[in-house]
Amino acid sequence: MTGDEFASLLSDFTLSAESGDGAGFADHFTEDAVYHDYIYGPHRGRADIAHMMQNLFHRDATDYRWEMFDPVFDGRQGYAWSLSSFTSTIPQFKGRRVVIDGMSRFIVRDGLIAEYRESVNGGVAMTQLGVEPARMEKVFRRWTGWLSERPETQDYLARPKGSRAKRQ
Repeated sequence: MTGDEFASLLSDFTLSAESGDGAGFADHFTEDAVYHDYIYGPHRGRADIAHMMQNLFHRDATDYRWEMFDPVFDGRQGYAWSLSSFTSTIPQFKGRRVVIDGMSRFIVRDGLIAEYRESVNGGVAMTQLGVEPARMEKVFRRWTGWLSERPETQDYLARPKGSRAKRQ
């Protein structure tokens, strides 16, 4: 896959996310892919990824937009920053518009996404929604757990300062 093909994949990927078509969105992933969502957690396999997009995200949001910028790709993994926005349909936050920026990492295999991770300042989204501080703390603790449990984080913390992980 070339850089231009990766950029095209990202455009198709985000357009399908906007559409709410879970199966169409999941078609951008390998059968064994993992999608690490900062709100809904990890989802494994196409069926679970389709469920997350169609039955969780599009249940909780409308008017969804997502655009990737400045994609870079080295033949195996790619990165892009994004802007996304939505209007909440969650009763407590119904009608509140949210816009966030994020950074995404894609591991690509055979032209499909094998792993997706995102880094988003979710506090910005929660502030726009009007989430109560106690609830924010609960969410931040969950995110802290996800970060702490990652093998990459554990490996990083186990190595002495000045050392570097071996490249794959």
